Amino acid sequence: MKYERIRELREDRDITQQKIADFLHVTQKTYSRYENGERNIPTEILIQLADYHHVSIDYLVGRTDYKS
Repeated sequence: MKYERIRELREDRDITQQKIADFLHVTQKTYSRYENGERNIPTEILIQLADYHHVSIDYLVGRTDYKS
């Protein structure tokens, strides 16, 4: 699965991959792999990303178009 929405949310706020990676306590390369769908995102990371961007996990994974 490709997680295009985490890239869109990050870019809309002009946040670097490094800043998000630091927040998540992962490397920038790991975070890049999440965005590109090269690596599955662990549930704990999805929760942190949803909280960081103030959206639902369902929105992040494309199950809904409603952010909350």
